[in-house]
Amino acid sequence: MINFDGLDCFPGGGLHWKACQRQDSTNSNPLLTQMHNGQRRERFTSGASHVTYDHADGGPYDRKGDQTVSNTSTCHVVHDEQVGDLHLSRDNLERLRGSGSFFWIDLSQPTEEDFAVLRDVFQFHPLALEDSEHFGQRAKLDDYDDFVFLVIYGAVPDEDRLVEVHCFYSERFLITVHRDDAPAFALLRDRYQKRKAPMEGSALLLYRIIDALVDSFFPILADFDDRIDELENQTFLNASDAQLQEIFAMKRLLVGMRKAVTPQRDLFAGLLGGGAELPGMTTESERHFRDVYDHLIRISDLIDTYRDLLTSSMDVFLSTVSNRLNVVMKQLAVIATIFLPLTFVTGFFGQNFGWLVRYIAGWPAFLVLGIGTQIVTVVILMTFFKRRGWF
Repeated sequence: MINFDGLDCFPGGGLHWKACQRQDSTNSNPLLTQMHNGQRRERFTSGASHVTYDHADGGPYDRKGDQTVSNTSTCHVVHDEQVGDLHLSRDNLERLRGSGSFFWIDLSQPTEEDFAVLRDVFQFHPLALEDSEHFGQRAKLDDYDDFVFLVIYGAVPDEDRLVEVHCFYSERFLITVHRDDAPAFALLRDRYQKRKAPMEGSALLLYRIIDALVDSFFPILADFDDRIDELENQTFLNASDAQLQEIFAMKRLLVGMRKAVTPQRDLFAGLLGGGAELPGMTTESERHFRDVYDHLIRISDLIDTYRDLLTSSMDVFLSTVSNRLNVVMKQLAVIATIFLPLTFVTGFFGQNFGWLVRYIAGWPAFLVLGIGTQIVTVVILMTFFKRRGWF
């Protein structure tokens, strides 16, 4: 049994938590932690604020467009002796490093104190730490003396559909840092928690993490495919401005995904081509990363395909609106054409010449010339339009 700040951890593929109490470094109030049926629940109070959340649901995070801001970071560890939540402290990290076996630390919503702990314990290069603190970067791989720094993207169902993950990787450890929620990591941790066998090699674990992030694009793109089909059907039934706005919004999302996937695809192309190296890379792990590269090519092709489909959908929308406008204009033209001879007849007999006034008078003349000619004109025009297919 290993104790990490009051959290009792039992080896053997599982993690059991007892009711414990620890003092938060940034809060004078105690932080109560309980675990029941595999779900950890934290409750803390800071001034007037009161936040409660379940880690099984991902915890609080600052989604794009969501005003819920995390007051503390969330840290998980995958290790031969522990799989679960971890309080990020110098003592815990030193214990993990001293264990002699490979471990993975996943840090969500990191704070300045967390980066300070990582800097003091692992002695990361200042440039790597600076890059890790700033999000919105291109996918890349920076090689340092004893570790590499990677920026990898995955997909999540949030505002921009992207999660950016920064990785510190060596043959002894893997540290992932991200601000957005990463459901793929939770599923991967569950797999390691349920398995009884020891962890595999470092490169294979890195492959599983990157593969989980890359494969997370496929469900999001499948939703795009279904929604594009629905938009096309709705456009034919009833085209509206809301559909056009959604098409533009989806194109913007695909552009953002393309900007993330294309550098990532080029990164793995260079990695497999010998332009870069990963610690612990073997022939077998290279085969696995080649599979990731294949998935990235497929994702890139799908993004380009869906962009073309959205462009076609926009063309269909504009054509449908133009055709409906033409139908309306044709109907208005038919109505105006019908009233044109009627206006001529009424205007001709409405002239105040003496002869017309003296000789065209009485009910028979009114019915024949005033009413009859207009009815005959309307019937002739309607028959002509019907035969031409204009009506």
